[in-house]
Amino acid sequence: MSYSVCVYCGSRAGAKPRYAEQAEALGTAMAEGGMRLVYGAGDVGLMGIVARAAKAAGGTTFGVIPQHLLDREVGKRDLDTFIVTETMHERKKVMVMNADAIVVLPGGAGSLDEFFEVLTWRQLGLHDKPIFLLNTAGYWEPLAHLVDHIVGQGFADASLLDFFKVVEDVPTLMSGLHRARAA
Repeated sequence: MSYSVCVYCGSRAGAKPRYAEQAEALGTAMAEGGMRLVYGAGDVGLMGIVARAAKAAGGTTFGVIPQHLLDREVGKRDLDTFIVTETMHERKKVMVMNADAIVVLPGGAGSLDEFFEVLTWRQLGLHDKPIFLLNTAGYWEPLAHLVDHIVGQGFADASLLDFFKVVEDVPTLMSGLHRARAA
């Protein structure tokens, strides 16, 4: 089986064109690199952009969506694998269980929830998958500062900072994913 990458990202495209450009570049690069996209199965926002790019480049796609979001996120039914779950919690679990690495693109509250869940699971030793934040146009800088603050204020061990990497662009991200795949 190919290397699978769980991508968390916005169900909106965001305010800057660069967000969409990087989502498209990631979908294409993953497909060209033989990596399977595991994502939230939506056909809207950055989710739809990364999935359409992966499909257009001949990549394999694995989407997971809860029943209550089928209409809202326009469930993308032309995926290689399309799974409908009962709950959001189930969706997140299925996505992580079917991935070798996690990438977080710009997004809203849902993307933050997903990031902190996989970060917490890693901190608790429930997985050892690499986690990457794609810092498109500096989007994740406030989050990186917040995590530094959490550690600095004694609410987490400094090892928390080793559980994720902030990368600035898709080529750097792909290098990190290739290194993780080879390890």
